[in-house]
Amino acid sequence: MKNILVISTSLRAHSNSEALADEFARGASEAGHEVEKITLRGKDIHFCKGCLTCQKTQRCVINDDAPAIVEKMHDADVIAFASPIYYYEMSGQMKTLLDRANPLYPSDYRFRDIYILTSAAEDESTTPERAVTGLTGWIDCFEKARLAGTVFAGGVNDPSEIKNHSVLTEAYELGKNIKA
Repeated sequence: MKNILVISTSLRAHSNSEALADEFARGASEAGHEVEKITLRGKDIHFCKGCLTCQKTQRCVINDDAPAIVEKMHDADVIAFASPIYYYEMSGQMKTLLDRANPLYPSDYRFRDIYILTSAAEDESTTPERAVTGLTGWIDCFEKARLAGTVFAGGVNDPSEIKNHSVLTEAYELGKNIKA
C-alpha cells in the first residue's frame, strides 16, 4: 500500500480538473492505497521570497498554508497534481506551490512517482505540453522522482462540463493501476 497525495490546484468549485483528481483518487483508493486529497481552493499560499532559508532549515519562513501541504508532499510516496490549463500552462497557484516546495529539495523526501491531470477548453493534443514540461522541470530537481503518468481532458470549459467525458475513466484507471 502506498501513501498517495492528490493536489487539486483549481480555485473553481466543481472544476473539471478536480473531477480528474477525484477519479484518480477513487481508483487509487479502490486499489487499496491510502489516499488524501487536498484542494488549493480557500488556501492562503503566498509567493516564494527566494530567500533560500529553507535550504538550510528545511522550513519556509512564510507563515501560511503552504508548509503544511509541503510536509504532506514530503511524506507521500506518490503525488498527483490536477490543474486547469491557463494560457497553455499549469495554473499559477500550482506553480506557486511548486516554488514553495523548495524545502523538499535538500530533504529525504519519500515521493517517487508524480502524475499530472489537466483539463482545458482547447482540445488539441499539444495543449498540456507546457504544463507537463513545467512540472518535469520541477521533478528534474528531485533525482529519485519521475513523471509516472499524465491525463488530459480537452474541450471542457464550464464547471462540471467533464461529467460524461471518457477521460474520467482514464484518470480512474491511472490511479487504480498504481503498484503497491
